[in-house]
Amino acid sequence: MQTFNPADHMVFCRKYKQNLPKLPNPPFPNDKGRQIQETVSAKAWQEWLELQTMLINENHLSMIDPAAKAFLNEQRDKFLDNADYEKPQGYVPKA
Repeated sequence: MQTFNPADHMVFCRKYKQNLPKLPNPPFPNDKGRQIQETVSAKAWQEWLELQTMLINENHLSMIDPAAKAFLNEQRDKFLDNADYEKPQGYVPKA
């Protein structure tokens, strides 16, 4: 019988610099997805998804356009690393 270990469900989040609940599954079926699951909290990932939606809508991005995908990948990494990322007009990050 396997015992439940809460630490197995936590990750040191690279955005928030603290231990937080991790994503239950990698967001992508590749090495990048596994790396995100091991370094980004579920909270930070959810915030990224909300920001990504705003960026797609405000910039009228097409997800079949390789340049749009590259832009979002760059913005995702900047957001998760607390670097200066593209913000939609009027965007105020959650406190």
